[in-house]
Amino acid sequence: MAIRRAEDSNVGLTTARQVADEQGISLLQAVQRTDGVDASSVAQSLSQLSGLPVLESFDPELLDPELIRPLPMGMARDMGVLPLYVSDGELIVAISELASVRALDDLRVLLNYPVRPVLMPVDVLEKTMNIAYDRASQSASSVLEDVDGAVKEGEDLFLDDADLLDDPNEAPIIRFVNALLTQAIKERASDIHIEPFEKDLIVRYRIDGVLYESIRPPSKFKNSIVSRIKIMSGLNIAEKRLPQDGRIRRRMGGREIDFRVSTVPVRHGERVVMRILEKGEVLALESIGMEGETLTTFRNLIRKPHGILLVSGPTGSGKSTTLYSAISEINSPDKNILTIEDPVEYELTGIGQVQVNHKINLTFASALRAFLRQDPDVILVGEIRDGETAGNAVQASLTGHLVFSTIHTNDSAGAFARIVDMGVEPFLVASSILGVLAQRLVRKLCKHCKVEYMPTDEELAEMRLTRVDVPGKVCRQVGCDECSGHGYRGRSGIFEFLPAYDEVKALVIANADAGSVARKAQELGMTTLWEDGVRKVVNGVTTFDEILRVTRDDSSEE
Repeated sequence: MAIRRAEDSNVGLTTARQVADEQGISLLQAVQRTDGVDASSVAQSLSQLSGLPVLESFDPELLDPELIRPLPMGMARDMGVLPLYVSDGELIVAISELASVRALDDLRVLLNYPVRPVLMPVDVLEKTMNIAYDRASQSASSVLEDVDGAVKEGEDLFLDDADLLDDPNEAPIIRFVNALLTQAIKERASDIHIEPFEKDLIVRYRIDGVLYESIRPPSKFKNSIVSRIKIMSGLNIAEKRLPQDGRIRRRMGGREIDFRVSTVPVRHGERVVMRILEKGEVLALESIGMEGETLTTFRNLIRKPHGILLVSGPTGSGKSTTLYSAISEINSPDKNILTIEDPVEYELTGIGQVQVNHKINLTFASALRAFLRQDPDVILVGEIRDGETAGNAVQASLTGHLVFSTIHTNDSAGAFARIVDMGVEPFLVASSILGVLAQRLVRKLCKHCKVEYMPTDEELAEMRLTRVDVPGKVCRQVGCDECSGHGYRGRSGIFEFLPAYDEVKALVIANADAGSVARKAQELGMTTLWEDGVRKVVNGVTTFDEILRVTRDDSSEE
C-alpha cells in the first residue's frame, strides 16, 4: 500500500474534465472513456488541488467487510466512496473525485466514525469495490439464519406490496433473495430452482448441467420469497393460479446478468425456476470444445454464401451457444445478420435480433418470411419445429441466404428424416442442407484436483473399448475447494458433424432411414458423439462416467 502526494501535471485532469462537461457525464466515466488519460495521473492532479493523499494500490486483505455491509453497493457507486478500514479511530474512505467529498458527512452519520478521505485512481477503486462487496456478501445460509431468528412461527414478513419494496437493510427476505442470486453467480450456476412441498421448501442450483441442493428455507417463507422474486421480475403477485414469465436484470460485480424467471402453480404453492444469462458471454468455437477435422469443416461451411446448417441435440445441450459462437465469428460490417429467437438469450452487437411473440402471431415462420424483405445475408432461426418454418428456411437457403437453426433429434443423421417428416420434399432437403452438427455437454474435470489412473481391462470392456482405443492413463474426479467438492468445473461440448456428402444426399433423395444415413456417414469418416467423447477422456478433459451419462441412449443403439 503506497500513499503519496502528487507532483505531476494536471493535463490528464483537464482533458477528462472537458470530456465530462461536453458529454454530461461524471469525471470517473470521462476517465474511463478518454484514450490517453491515465487514471493515476488524474488522481495525482486532484491531489495537487485538494491536498489529499493518493492511495495508488491497496491490499484487499486489509478491507473490513463489516464497514460496508450497511452501505449497499449501488449507493457506494452513486456516492463514489468505499470505506476501507479504521485507523487511530478514523474511518479511511477511498474516493476518486472531489465531488464525492460531499457524501462523507452522510457516511460519518451512517457508520458513526470520523472520516478521513484518500484519493484512489478510478480503475483501482472499481476493482477494490468489486472485491470488497464480493467478500462482504453473506451466503444464503447465513442470511437465512438472521431472517429465521427475526420472524416468529406463523408470521409472514410481508403483508402487502409496499413491504416488498422497502430498503434492503430493513427487509430480511429481500436480503435473502439477493443472497440466493449472488451465491448462484459465485457458484457458476445456470439455473436456480425454488420448489415448495408440503413441509419443505427446497432451493437447488444447476451447476455444470447437474442439480445440487443448496438450502432448505423454512416452509413459512415460501410466499414471501416468491412474491419478492415476482416483484423483481415485474410479474403479478396477486396471480397464483397461472404460469408467468418475467426477467430480472442486475449488475453484479460490474457484470450484466439476466435472470429469466418462470413461475408455475403446483400443489403446495408456486414453483420458480430462474435461468441465469450473462451478457457478452459468447464463446469462440475452440473454447466450447470443437476441435480437429470437425472444427475445420464447420468453419468452412459457416462461410458459405447460402444453405442450411443445423445443430441438433436435447434441451440444454449448448445448441444456442454454438450458433451464437458461429455467427459471431462471421459477423462483419459487410454482412446483414438477422435472428428470430425464443427468447433472445444474448445480445450481439451489429446483429438484428427479434423476439418471438405468439400473442401477436410473431412466430419463427412469420418472422422468417419478413426477414426475406430485409435483404439479409445470414439468418438465424431459433428452432425448426414445424413444416411451415422448415419450408420457409429451405426456400430462404435456395434463394441465396445462409440459414442457421436448431432441431431436436438424437443424432446428426436423424435431422434429414425429421425435415422430410415435416413435409419438405426430400430433393429440396438434400439440395439445401450443408451439414448437421449433433452435440452434448459434458462436465470438465477440475484441473486442480483431477488424478491420473490406469483403467482396468474390465472397465474398458464395460465401455466397449480396448487398449488400442485407450493406450495410456486417463483421469478421474476427486473434489477440492476450487470445484466446491464436485470434482468438475466447467463444461465442454462433444460433437458429431455430418457434412452433406454426395452419397448422403443420394440416400436422403431415396428417402432412406436415419440408420442408413448414419452408417454411410461413418463409412465416409464421420466422428460420432461417442468417439469424440472417448477422445476427450483420453485427453484428460472428462471421465467415462460423463460420456456414458450424456450418450447412453445413443451408444446403446450402436
